[in-house]
Amino acid sequence: MRSLLTTILIGIMVWCPVTLGATSTQVELWLSAEQARPGSVITAALQLKMAPKWHTYWKFSGDSGEPTRIEWQLPPGWDVGLMESPVPEKHSVSDLTTYIHHGEIWLLTPLKIPSEAAAGEVILKGKVSWQECDELCVRGKKDLEVRLRISDESKPSPKALAIEMARLKIPVLEPRLPLRVTTLPGTNADTRVLTIQWTNSAPVGGFDFYPDSNLEIEVDGATEAVTDPQGGGVVAIRKKLTLMDGKMPPKISGVVVWGERQGRAVELELGQLAAAPASGAAAQDPSAAVRGSGTGAGVDTGERSLRWMLVFAFVGGLILNFMPCVLPVIALKVLSFVSQSKESPQRVRALGLLYGLGVFASFLVLSLLAIGVQRAGGLASWGMALQNQVFRAVLTVVVTLVALNLFGVFEVTLHGGVMGAASQLTSKAGFGGAFFNGVLATILATPCTAPFLGAALAFAFTQPPAITALMFLTSGAGFASPFVLLCWNPAWIRWLPKPGVWMVRFKVAMGFPMLATAVWLFWFTAPRYGKSGVLWFGLFLVIVAMAAWVFGEFVQKSGKGRGFAGVVAGLLLCGGYFGLLEGQLQWRRPPEKQVFNSLKEGPDGIDWQPWSPESVQALREKGLPLLVDFSADNCLNCQVNKKTSLEIAQTRAKLREIGAVSLLGDFSDENPQIAAELQRYNRAGVPLVLVYPKDKSKPAMVLPVLLTPKIVLDALKKASDN
Repeated sequence: MRSLLTTILIGIMVWCPVTLGATSTQVELWLSAEQARPGSVITAALQLKMAPKWHTYWKFSGDSGEPTRIEWQLPPGWDVGLMESPVPEKHSVSDLTTYIHHGEIWLLTPLKIPSEAAAGEVILKGKVSWQECDELCVRGKKDLEVRLRISDESKPSPKALAIEMARLKIPVLEPRLPLRVTTLPGTNADTRVLTIQWTNSAPVGGFDFYPDSNLEIEVDGATEAVTDPQGGGVVAIRKKLTLMDGKMPPKISGVVVWGERQGRAVELELGQLAAAPASGAAAQDPSAAVRGSGTGAGVDTGERSLRWMLVFAFVGGLILNFMPCVLPVIALKVLSFVSQSKESPQRVRALGLLYGLGVFASFLVLSLLAIGVQRAGGLASWGMALQNQVFRAVLTVVVTLVALNLFGVFEVTLHGGVMGAASQLTSKAGFGGAFFNGVLATILATPCTAPFLGAALAFAFTQPPAITALMFLTSGAGFASPFVLLCWNPAWIRWLPKPGVWMVRFKVAMGFPMLATAVWLFWFTAPRYGKSGVLWFGLFLVIVAMAAWVFGEFVQKSGKGRGFAGVVAGLLLCGGYFGLLEGQLQWRRPPEKQVFNSLKEGPDGIDWQPWSPESVQALREKGLPLLVDFSADNCLNCQVNKKTSLEIAQTRAKLREIGAVSLLGDFSDENPQIAAELQRYNRAGVPLVLVYPKDKSKPAMVLPVLLTPKIVLDALKKASDN
């Protein structure tokens, strides 16, 4: 154990000037709801804003300092959970280590309202104490209170979104991190050497472990990093353990951190001592203990090979071509095959490569978007582009124009192909059309996930930026490969019928699947603008179609009056845009989606309730089995699952038989809570269907991406068994 004299001297020089003077930290108390039902769980958020250079302390402050605490004064019967904190910063001075916060942080505490709570307004009070330090340390205290109305209906507070964003920074318990834990003998009977190995093939940066207490065992703040001699990154860390009473506890809890302060809460199983390395071996090779067998106390929690994840990414991208979301785009590909059957082999190969390049560019943009979201502190997910309402509206217009072009309402002159014609992008000798169609195919594929793809991208979202981009590009290679290979072997394309008049009819026929895609996009885009959204957005699409007809009929096909017709087409578009999109819809600022207490579809539908972590916790406490469906309107896989396996008579009867509650998590729009839940279950996007057993000690059962009635019914039966 460190020298007592050194500790006292450093403490006197650095940490002891603690006063009760004026504090600079601003402290506020907020609730996630301004109105809540009896029996529900709400979140109390303590917001701390620290002045520059000042810091407060994590829930385990380390060798010095005091954590922020709140002493609640609540009405009788209220339950208070543990206060949750974001990942701290590690601060070392000499041989003392503390865990601190800078800037602005939110500390979250769950509060459960008694089921017998009477309707009306209640006042929740708390006494907050904290310690803030710069060159000197100051203790702060403040009495806070906040009001909440108890009612039959819940209503989020103005701070609800900010609280949910803060929740994303809270490290959640993750038992599947790729870690192996080994405990080796120390220098004496009261010390041990804890080795934590990152078992992924790719090294990580900033890898460390922060304990959340020192009650049973003292974890030294200093961390010895073991680097990969080939890759140069950290593959393992070592920390010194000091036993408090001569006994080693079976587990130690804390937070594993890596990269840009990403972190997950863990419980490391310490177990028995592993065999000590041979004399002098550790000194000669600092990674010897890591490369050892790891038996005994070693615990492997989900080792995954980057090589296998790349295989999953490629296969998942390949399968994505056959998922429901992408089927409408096959119409464009078939039309392209027909059109290219008369081209030279060199040109066919060039068009195929440009299509693949469009796919690659799109997947690269998606990877950069995911990396940017993660760097900003958010959670990335597959298909998050289509969660943007403005993007969905633009895409609906583009796909409508694609359908109108295929119907011949207007033409874009192409030299050898009409695939992907939606704008002047496709007029550059057919090559621009090939590239743009690769982009369009990728965009329309993002609402759905495929087998293997979800696991691969969920893995990608936890990796350094280079690995994330590599995983996305590998998925893009799988997605583009069938079309590129067909184009690379033009002899296969020549099996198609000879070009002729029939191609005009075939081109028009291919417009109907694309029109169906436009209707699908319109179906989940227009209602987000409120009750009149369907009317005004539908009228705007009619005006776009009218402008396209005027352009095609009087500008492209007529020899006279082209200028006047072009002005009319432009006026139609301008009038529709400013009068309907900007004036009536305010399309760039769509209203928040309304959440109803019941999401039941029809009189015989499942009585879905809105999902939230608090509702899951409350219902599990009651011992009820749960069916949770994370879905989205823009996910055709989700709709297929609903029609074939969820919203069917057998499933509804089974839910009534076992007394299960059904919760629906709508991921059509951005939802940080659902994004965190998807990442928790290693899913990059929806669908995700969970079945929680009656026994609250058992984890949720994760169902496959594509469901069958038997899969759902078997899971519900297991959930009801004692």
